[in-house]
Amino acid sequence: MLWRFAGVLLIALLSGCASTGDWSSDTSTRTDPRAAKAKRVNLKNQSVSDLYAPSSNLWIRIRDGFEMEPMSTPLEIEQVRWLAARPDYVHRSMTRSSRYLFYIVQEVNARNMPTEIALLPFVESAFVTHAKSSAKAVGLWQFMPATGKDFQLTQNLFRDERRDVLQSTDAALDYLQRLYKQFGSWELALAAYNWGAGNVAKAQKRNIAAGLPTDYLSLKMPSETRNYVPKLMAYRQIVLDPQAYGIVLPDLENHPYFVALDVGRDIDVALAIQLAEIPAEEFQSLNPSFDKPVILSNANQQILLPFGHAEIFQENLKRYTKPLSSWSAVKVTKTEGVDQAAKTLGVDVDTLREVNNIPKGMRIRSGSIVLVPKGSHRDGDISVAMAENASLNLDKSAPPTAKKCAKGAKCAAVQVKNSATKGNSPPKNAATQHKSVSTGLAKSAKNSTSATPMAKTASSKGVSKIQ
Repeated sequence: MLWRFAGVLLIALLSGCASTGDWSSDTSTRTDPRAAKAKRVNLKNQSVSDLYAPSSNLWIRIRDGFEMEPMSTPLEIEQVRWLAARPDYVHRSMTRSSRYLFYIVQEVNARNMPTEIALLPFVESAFVTHAKSSAKAVGLWQFMPATGKDFQLTQNLFRDERRDVLQSTDAALDYLQRLYKQFGSWELALAAYNWGAGNVAKAQKRNIAAGLPTDYLSLKMPSETRNYVPKLMAYRQIVLDPQAYGIVLPDLENHPYFVALDVGRDIDVALAIQLAEIPAEEFQSLNPSFDKPVILSNANQQILLPFGHAEIFQENLKRYTKPLSSWSAVKVTKTEGVDQAAKTLGVDVDTLREVNNIPKGMRIRSGSIVLVPKGSHRDGDISVAMAENASLNLDKSAPPTAKKCAKGAKCAAVQVKNSATKGNSPPKNAATQHKSVSTGLAKSAKNSTSATPMAKTASSKGVSKIQ
């Protein structure tokens, strides 16, 4: 078992929640109230201890916290049958959840919420951290851009905290508690999480006007939302009695899977993976919010590492004597194409385009921040201002400027004009061709879909995802 290898927890760690008992800490929290609540190490003055973690079955803990009443409706029965017919799919998603469920359950317990809520990412994303819907909802909890912003989830050039395991969980539970307080039942709170609070409130008003009940089953709602709670309750039923449906749940021990380490200096993602001695896929599964090849010390970030590898990372880091980061950030002072910007900045054009995800045919707008290789004149960590506010704004490249015709020569521009008079569409003016795009905050889309094959969490009929 993993904890037996590591034989670790931390002497002075930040607690995952207020009610964790043995997992509490005397270490003060960071100034950012959204700072990670996971078990955590400050590499400057802390070390991983030999304190053993408690080891018991997490599934039992989850079952003991169930509070919602089974719906026992044909929709719930249908969803249970769907899962029971796909044991391989269920097992894969359950196995993925093993990285995150302990932390989520800790947070749910700390807020006195029913542990059914900890199963919601099964419906939303099948516990795929990089899940992204066609409507740009992302992460375990499938946050839309606008709602992520509302809950202070940073979305900039360097990271998208809607994908961050800790931050997105905190925001999702905040949101669900707000909805529960508004509607008074978890079924309605979940419906609002999927459909939008405004839509649920309007549906209730319609029922009140018609003299009808206003509970979840009585409201008229899109089929996606109608099936949303039954899908969650189907997972509840599988967890409650897996053998009845031919499902084998993976072993989950009741202790942290990961540890969160403070970032004291900028560090390359590749180097962090090397020092932790874990596969790149494992690192990305725990740290999906890092959008660039460098992790910033001035972004109030932590690195999540598997429980048994925190000590390995710490020891390797102490012995590492070379620079930790090979990247810096600079502001572009004028709007220009990538080729010219690369010359201005003194960097390779392919590197500039690739690391900043700049499509061909685009220009970098003045004031944008770009990531570049760190040179002798770019020493030091990326600043707080850039870490928190960096954005890359792009424009479509301007069309070639028509050359003036020599006197008496046949002019190409005249040929275009003449062709237009023969019924062809006139060329678009420059204003219609220069539509700007941005890698910063995207506009909130109206519809979305979940990564879960069973549960598309926003239908094409206009269901809003986490509005």
